[in-house]
Amino acid sequence: MTAIVKMHKLNKHFGSLHVLKDIELEVAQGEVVVIIGASGSGKSTLIRCVNGLEEFQDGNIEVDGHSLIPHGKSHRALKAIRTEVGMVFQQFNLFPHMSVRDNVSLAPIKVRGTSRPAAEQQADTLLERVNILEQADKYPGQLSGGQQQRVAIARSLAMEPRLMLFDEPTSALDPEMIGEVLDVMRKLAREGMTMMIVTHEMSFAREVADRVVFIHQGSIVEEGTPEQVFDTPQHPRTQSFLARVLSH
Repeated sequence: MTAIVKMHKLNKHFGSLHVLKDIELEVAQGEVVVIIGASGSGKSTLIRCVNGLEEFQDGNIEVDGHSLIPHGKSHRALKAIRTEVGMVFQQFNLFPHMSVRDNVSLAPIKVRGTSRPAAEQQADTLLERVNILEQADKYPGQLSGGQQQRVAIARSLAMEPRLMLFDEPTSALDPEMIGEVLDVMRKLAREGMTMMIVTHEMSFAREVADRVVFIHQGSIVEEGTPEQVFDTPQHPRTQSFLARVLSH
C-alpha cells in the first residue's frame, strides 16, 4: 500500500517542553489510524503537525509526496497539503453569519474556483452524505453541537481531501450527540477514506481502526491492530492506560 503520510524522527518542542519525541509513523492510503493516549500525551499536536498547524523543530513529514521541513519553512508544500488534507476539530469553527450550505460551499468557490451553482450542488450532496441536508438553509447557531460537527465534516469533504484528520471530534459534544458524529465517521471509514483520528472513544477506536497507536509522553510506545492493542497490550504504559479508561 502507498504511504500517504510519512513521519521520520519528528520532534516538537513548546519552549523547554519536549512534546513529540522521535516519532516514526506511516499511514497507508485507505487506512484508518486511531491515536490514543492520556490528555497531554501529544496526540493532538501530532496530527496538527501533519497539516502545518504546528511547526516542528526536527525530522520531517511527507504528506502525499509533499515534504514539510522544520520551523515551518515549507510554504509551497503547506499550501498543497492544506488543499488535500481535511481537518475536523473539537470546536466546529463554522462561520456563524453564513448558512450551512454556504459554509460547505465556500472553500471550493474561493480556493478551487468552482462556480457557485456547482459548489452548492456539491454541498447538498455532502450534507445528504452526513445526514443533515434538511438543515442546509439554517445558520450554525440554530443547530445542535452534533449537527454542527457533521456540517464541519461536510465542509472538510468539500475539498475532496486525500486524507482526513480528526482531533477529538466528539469531546465537546453532549453524550447523546456523540453517536451521530461517530456514525458519519464509520461511514467514511467504510468508504475507504484515509483517516487519522485522535479520540477518547475506545469502543469506536476498536471498531473502525485498522491500526491503533498509543502515545505516552510524546513517544509512540505501542501500535498494532485493535485486537493486539486492546486485548493483549504489551507495554506496561498501555496496560495501565487501558485499565484506567476501560474501567469507566
